[in-house]
Amino acid sequence: MKRLDNKVAIITGAAGGMGEAEARLFAKEGAKILITDVQEDKISKVAADIEREGGIVKYIVHDVSSEEGWKHIAKRAIEEFGKIDILVNNAGILGNVMVPLEERTSEEFKKVLDVNLLGQFLGVKTVVPWMRKIGGGSIINISSVGGITGSSNGTAYTASKGGSRIYTKGAAVELAKDNIRVNSVHPGYVATPMTKNMEGADDFEKGALSITPMGRGAEYNEIAYGVLYLASDESSFMTGSELVIDGGLTAL
Repeated sequence: MKRLDNKVAIITGAAGGMGEAEARLFAKEGAKILITDVQEDKISKVAADIEREGGIVKYIVHDVSSEEGWKHIAKRAIEEFGKIDILVNNAGILGNVMVPLEERTSEEFKKVLDVNLLGQFLGVKTVVPWMRKIGGGSIINISSVGGITGSSNGTAYTASKGGSRIYTKGAAVELAKDNIRVNSVHPGYVATPMTKNMEGADDFEKGALSITPMGRGAEYNEIAYGVLYLASDESSFMTGSELVIDGGLTAL
């Protein structure tokens, strides 16, 4: 028996990086998945690849900061698969982490919070009624070590990820009576398409690796397997927890 047999999962931000790795792994472990992203060309390719490998998958172009978009996601999941067992709030943006605090615009700050924090709130709000109907579920919010420790620059990002961390705990306490588990994952440095394409990417990577005891970034699957554990029934007594996968960074 596979680890996610008979489960239906929604994974946001699945057009590449960690989200794509999570989607591929979930499909291999037996889940029926609905994957979303704002990049239609990339998300459609990921879906086609998963389907070609025998996975059961649908995709939707989706802006996680849109409440109407979330309603459409839930409707599609129910129409295609009949239920929602798992939500992985993976979608996120960095913003310009190289800009000093006093030079950051309020518009950019708000955009980062809208995607990274409001998007997670809307996702949880949307799926909870459907999870109640089936007697429970598992929600995984992808935060960051930046949600646990401060860093120079990147204040919008750390604010959003810190908000994700504590929002997860509040939601976990509120939803425990419904057998809906809510946990957060806190990766250290991962060389995703988002980090590779950002301004000052080389300097950012050097800085991140210099404070990581293992001296390297995570592979996508090293994060995805942690997410898989939280999505599966193996973690049935975990809620409100922080799963830190950071190469020792927060141990310093």
